[in-house]
Amino acid sequence: MAGLFDKQAELYLDARPNYPRQWYSLLADRTSLHSLAWDVGTGNGQAALGVAEHYEKVIGTDVSEAQLKCAMPHPRVKYLHTPLSLSDDELVNLIGVDNSVDLVTVAQAVHWFDLPRFYSIVTRLLRKPGGVIAVWGYNDIAVNPEFDPVMKRFHDTTLPFWHPNIQYIFDGYRTLPFPFESIGLGSEGEPLALDIPKELSFDGFLGMVRSWSAVITAKETGVDLLPSEVVKEFECAWGGSKLVRSVVYKGFMLAGKVNKL
Repeated sequence: MAGLFDKQAELYLDARPNYPRQWYSLLADRTSLHSLAWDVGTGNGQAALGVAEHYEKVIGTDVSEAQLKCAMPHPRVKYLHTPLSLSDDELVNLIGVDNSVDLVTVAQAVHWFDLPRFYSIVTRLLRKPGGVIAVWGYNDIAVNPEFDPVMKRFHDTTLPFWHPNIQYIFDGYRTLPFPFESIGLGSEGEPLALDIPKELSFDGFLGMVRSWSAVITAKETGVDLLPSEVVKEFECAWGGSKLVRSVVYKGFMLAGKVNKL
């Protein structure tokens, strides 16, 4: 799926919400050690930096070199390009060794993965006992009663241009396979609902929707989902282009440990 995100890598840097710091604290409290973490599909490193506040070393990997070029540096984070051509053994050896990783995180990305292969690699790498995998995402943005219906109408226009895997995001990971033992932070079929508050400018909002893969895909097929009249409708519903609003992204999480044998 790297190609879907190479073109909007720079937009991703500013457009996406920051995940609350307490999420990382909750996860760190549930791992027995804090030596090594792996942030998969790290993109610009947003989640990796949050994880690095609690772990001695974080490896952030991505199949997209363009995304990694925008990654934010941190003394405890090492970014690695992991092309799909890597074998399972090569990937495991790149991250660590079997039974060596305390925390695996995937922010807004696991729905793109080859899930059986990924979960097999995670099962090898996670420390047993004491290791945790957490995947999370977000879908809707709640602004106010005037803006939200405009957003819904726009979202409906994007539906033909999404990759089928995005259905996992649309349903809040309720149908995402997740074969791990619950640790009390969401489990297969029952994700934990989490709000992500953010102070958002109108330009920031536009950056967010322009970074959607569906908007990029539509444009490449000659369809502009954000013509000037749509942008104007958004601006009016927002309350003006200079207004900064308190919004809420609707998030969800699944977290677990390797099932007992």
